[in-house]
Amino acid sequence: MIGPNSEQLGVVMVRRALDLAQEHGLDLVEVAPTANPPVCRIMDFSKYKYDQEKKERRIKKNQHVMHLKQIRLKPNIGESDYQIKVKQAAGFLQKKDKVKINMFFRGREMMHKDLGGKVLDRAIVDLAEHGQAEKKPAMEGRIMTVVIAPNMAV
Repeated sequence: MIGPNSEQLGVVMVRRALDLAQEHGLDLVEVAPTANPPVCRIMDFSKYKYDQEKKERRIKKNQHVMHLKQIRLKPNIGESDYQIKVKQAAGFLQKKDKVKINMFFRGREMMHKDLGGKVLDRAIVDLAEHGQAEKKPAMEGRIMTVVIAPNMAV
């Protein structure tokens, strides 16, 4: 058993431990139930619980949840529109979010998949300093997609 001031009290019977905790106006908390014999501590349980929650909130605040952002392109996209989309994707990657670039083909554009592939390959090269493609561009029906993951260099 551990006392209220972190001093070792040795092996104590449960009844005696409860009486000691009551004398100090504190709680008897089992901190290591798997130890032989189990380790208990006299402490203010509500304060302990509050400190644990505070620690969890601090850890959670510093975490970043990775989102999947999507950008839509067409094979015959203009140069200025392309530059805007690449800049937008770079911003997402800098914020440590993944970017999924979708190349949409309509009607007769399906015959020119190679043009769409060239645009996606160019986007992968332009975004290389911010992230890398998880795999090569792939067709899913009328949509060619590629997912770019951010560089994790800290």
